[in-house]
Amino acid sequence: MPTVSGDDTPADDPSPGPSGEPHEPPAPDGSSSAPPPAPRRRRGGRDLGAAIGVGLGLGAIVLASLFVVKVLFVGVIAAAVAVGLWELTSRLTECRGIRTPLVPLVLGGVATVVAGYARGAEGAGAALALTALAVPVWRLRGPAEDYLRDVTAGVFAAFYVPFLATFVALMLAADDDGPQRVLTFLILTVISDTGAYAVGYKLGRHKLAPRISPGKTREGLAGALAFAMAAGALCMEFLVDDGRWWQGLLIGAAAAASATLGDLAESMIKRDLGIKDMGTLLPGHGGIMDRLDSLLPTAPVVWLLMVVFVGAG
Repeated sequence: MPTVSGDDTPADDPSPGPSGEPHEPPAPDGSSSAPPPAPRRRRGGRDLGAAIGVGLGLGAIVLASLFVVKVLFVGVIAAAVAVGLWELTSRLTECRGIRTPLVPLVLGGVATVVAGYARGAEGAGAALALTALAVPVWRLRGPAEDYLRDVTAGVFAAFYVPFLATFVALMLAADDDGPQRVLTFLILTVISDTGAYAVGYKLGRHKLAPRISPGKTREGLAGALAFAMAAGALCMEFLVDDGRWWQGLLIGAAAAASATLGDLAESMIKRDLGIKDMGTLLPGHGGIMDRLDSLLPTAPVVWLLMVVFVGAG
């Protein structure tokens, strides 16, 4: 019977190599019998090259529409809203049989974004109210079964996607520095996600919400806060008219918190539906909604704090 060492490893077992895997004994002919190393798995199952390429392409579209012809960015927001609603309603139908009326949601959602840019909060509120009324009317064409469930899901979709996205249009509408406000909002959200990933990957030990998103850690949240606060201080000082660095610290902290909560909320939705991604439109990223999950709830937070600190513009 083989002796056993103090770590419960048989003494006559091959000793582990530097990586912790046991060495394979050499084959009789002197060659190694070890199988070829398995290819390294990509973190999260994402194609990193495709993700970077898509991210750079989206960034180019955003910057070109923001600073070349500002009104074109309204079209970018509207397109994202339309595709996001299509993804969300498609997954609700496929996974839960919920028949949300897509046509009034898309038309009303685009109208809400355009009205927010052209007529401010009052115009956006009126367009959203009409959308919420159109959803139950449109659903009258279907059967009575699950009518209330379908209407509730439709109204939720109207608030979740176009209503929150409209706050980006409200930032853009500022006369003097609208594009700079939108750019600050985008930078804060992206930097928050980047800080959470980088710090969580290197130092993450304590789970933030293991039941919802096992990959998120408290250390990652701290990284998100630190990165976003630093970026906020720089953006408010150098991009936004009349902004001050200390205001950026507060906006950055609030943006990191809202981005994290938004990511957790969509993770909960996807867990409820039993899916990993909302779509496959963006290689390496998933769907549009998988990119909007942290942006949507952060938009009203950044818009409100900028109005408080530097005015509506």
